Amino acid sequence: MTITYKTNVSIRAEQAAEVFVHSGIKRPAQDLDRIQRMLDHASLTITAWNDSELIGIARALTDFSYCCYLSDLAVVKDYQNQGIGTQLIKHVQSEIGEEIGEEIALILLSAPSAMNYYPKVGFHQIDNGFKIDRIR
Repeated sequence: MTITYKTNVSIRAEQAAEVFVHSGIKRPAQDLDRIQRMLDHASLTITAWNDSELIGIARALTDFSYCCYLSDLAVVKDYQNQGIGTQLIKHVQSEIGEEIGEEIALILLSAPSAMNYYPKVGFHQIDNGFKIDRIR
């Protein structure tokens, strides 16, 4: 198996929704119009492929200068624990021009089930954040 990574390639909402559903990440996968808007307005999208099958996605919003919000990191469960998520993060860092946090902070909100994963790939937990929750 050879995994390839692609930057900012066009993917269909249905493809992203399938990855979200089969990764365990909570996203509005049934609302394909919303998923398409999420894809269309991302600053950066890195995808992981097994041949022609989309198996992972990292979607980020960034100014390429000061901060980057990693809004989605999802890998299909059958492909988890193989370093694909780590590679997606590294590709995001490379695209934003970062050598692990020189000028740009990489920020994310974690699902409770992934809280133990992020410290293993270089993130540290912060306590100085706030949010206004989504209604749907």
